[in-house]
Parts: sequence; C-alpha cells; structure tokens
Amino acid sequence: MNTSIPDTNPVTRRSAKRIEARHQRIANILALAMLPLSGFATDIYVPSLPTMAGAMHVSSLQIQFTITLYLISYGISQLFIGSIIDSYGRYRISLVSLIIFAFASLAIALTHTIDIIYLMRIIQGATVGAVIAGKRAYFVDLFTGDRLKNYLSLFSIIWSTGPIVAPFIGGWLQTGFGWEANFYLLAGTGISFAVLEYFFSGETLPQPAPFQLKRVVNVYAGMLTTGPFILGIGMMGLAYAMVMVYNMTAPFIIEHQLHFNVVTTGYCCLAMGVAWMVGGFISKAMIRFHFFRKLAVNIGLQILLVLLMLALIRQAETLYTLVIFAFLIHVGAGYTFNNYMTFCMTRFPQNAGIASGLIGGFAFLIVSSLSYGIVNILPARDEWNLGYSYLIFILFSAVILFVAARETAGKRNVKPEAAEKLLKGFSE
Repeated sequence: MNTSIPDTNPVTRRSAKRIEARHQRIANILALAMLPLSGFATDIYVPSLPTMAGAMHVSSLQIQFTITLYLISYGISQLFIGSIIDSYGRYRISLVSLIIFAFASLAIALTHTIDIIYLMRIIQGATVGAVIAGKRAYFVDLFTGDRLKNYLSLFSIIWSTGPIVAPFIGGWLQTGFGWEANFYLLAGTGISFAVLEYFFSGETLPQPAPFQLKRVVNVYAGMLTTGPFILGIGMMGLAYAMVMVYNMTAPFIIEHQLHFNVVTTGYCCLAMGVAWMVGGFISKAMIRFHFFRKLAVNIGLQILLVLLMLALIRQAETLYTLVIFAFLIHVGAGYTFNNYMTFCMTRFPQNAGIASGLIGGFAFLIVSSLSYGIVNILPARDEWNLGYSYLIFILFSAVILFVAARETAGKRNVKPEAAEKLLKGFSE
C-alpha cells in the first residue's frame, strides 16, 4: 500500500488533501461503508411503493419508474465520471456528491409531486454513481495483489448490507412515521458520510492522468473492445436485474395479492439481501475453483429452482413459495455478480476510475432497462410473472456464459478446459 506518491497534476495538487497515516484504517472502513449506499437508496422505500402510489394517485408503473430513473442516472453518471476522477481525483468529487445527494433526498421527503421526485431521483442516482465509482477505485489505488483481490471479493458482500437492512428499516419507518421518513433518513446518511469523509478521508489517486480527450477515448475504446470485460458486465447486469425485478414486483404481490402488510414486505426484502450476501460469501470461498465451470453449475441450479418454483405455484401461490425460491435464486445471482465483479475490476488497474465507472455504468443501465422492460411485459401481478422473469434472465445468462467461455478459449487458441485453467490462474 502506498499513500505517499506525489500528485503531479496541478489541478489536484492545489487543494488535494491526502489521507493521514493515522486515519488510514478509518478511511478504509469508511470507503467500504459507502459501497451499500447505492442499494440502500434504492431499496429503503421498496415496501412503501404501494403506499406512495396511493398517496400521489399514480399507477404502480409510475411509482416503479422512480427506481428505473435512479438506476439509469446511476449507470450513465458512472460511464463518464471514471475519466473525471482519474484526472481530477476521487476525494473532492465524492464529498460534494454526498452533500448534493443529501439535499435531493430532503427534497423528496418534502414534496408529494411525482415529477419533482423523478428529478430528485435522477440527481440521487448521478451523485451516488460518482461516490461509488470513486470508492471502488480507492482500493485499486492503494492495494495490489492478493490484498486487492480480497477487498474486491468483499465488494458485493458488503454492498448487500444495503438491500438487507434498507427494506426492513423502510417498512418500520413507514409504519411509524410515513414513507417520507425513508428519505429523511437518506438525507441524514448523506450528510453523516460527508462529515466523516471530510475529517478522515482524502485523495488516493497516485498519478493523475491529464484529461486529454483523445487519450480518454482510446482508453474507453480499449476497454469496450475487450470481450471478456464486456461480457462480464453483462453477466453482472443480468444477475442484479433479477434482484431489481423482485424489488419492483414483490411489494405488490405481497401486499395486494397475498394481503400481508408493509412490515412483512420489509422482512421478505431483508431475506433477499441476506441471500445476496450468502452468494457473495460462497463466491469468496470458491475463488480458486475453475471459473466457467463453477458459474455453469450455478446457472444450472438456478434454472432448476425456477422450474420447481413454477411447478409448485401451479398448486398454490403462497408467501412461502415466493420467499423460499426467490431466496435460493438470489443466492445464485449474488454468486455470479461477485465472481464477475472481481474479474472485471482487476482487468485495468492503471485506469481504475474508468474501469469502475464502466462496470457500474453499463451494469446498471442493463439493470434499469431489463427490469423496467420486464415489468412492462410481465406486470407485478403474481408469482407466475416473477418466475417467468427469473427464467428469462437466467437463460440469457447461460447464453452469455457460453459465449464468454468460447471466446476465451478461442483467443487463447486452446481447448475450453485449458482456458478454465488460465482463468483459474487469475483467481490465484
């Protein structure tokens, strides 16, 4: 680890505040603690979606669109923020973004106009995207080798704490104080992180790259023409799209079709967050296993689980069939996401900010388009539609994994078995 490399960029050198050695451990913990912010801002009001739709006299699709806008903004901002933070640093951009995020959250809490909420959700997505891209790059800036891989393998595990606790907290907040309390909490979280960032964190960019459009375009082009990198992002997007479709549809199934209350929805969403974390832990434990083989087994198990889910709900649609099968399917989704997050983040360490931005940007653009598209085709009506949504995403994942395995084997000019060994070397 090295935090003493001089800053040669005159733009960042003027006001860059470096992390003090005595604050390094706190800064590391703070960076990890911010990773769940994207999921927390998405999921905290998931149990409140039906209530918000009723209070504002809008349709379920209109209120679900607040999630879609957030994800689109979150994704697009990361596509461009990477080159900026690679040239001008991570620290100041993260600090300002946290403050803006807090004010956007406060504005949502104070309004009941859907169009204003749409605008504020776009601002939330853009600012969170800047924060998360910077914090992912933070670890690539400071660590190398096995220590870096260890941190990267923790990303989706730590990130999953957002979806675990957010709906649970959101359900109780709405029950006690109304849906607006969710956004007051987000505002307080943003300000708290900004204060901690100011006192304990600092700039980590070791060697800022001059912002030259031609150079930036060439870096983007190189990454976007790297097949395994792009296919990996596609796998991540499909994995998280399954989670997002559940978040957008389950509250209406649980509260409208199955007639449970909002607290029950919060508990069920909490279970899905735990599932994602379990998938991450399993992925971390199996990091040295053959890459494509373990992912192929995982997808096969997911297909089997969806088919069993569809067979059982033919007999009876219950909360148990929904939660048990969704939980197991989400374990597989978390497993896939964590494997490919580590794989993609280690591809371009010399341009960590751009790589981080592209990973988050394209992955969440895929998530937003697929999740909103699928709930238009298969509305939040029953468990059947949720099961079919899962099946579509998993089958697409199987196709992408097959293409990725063939491309890796073809480029190396070796048999698939040997390609697996080469990818296993990446984990070691």
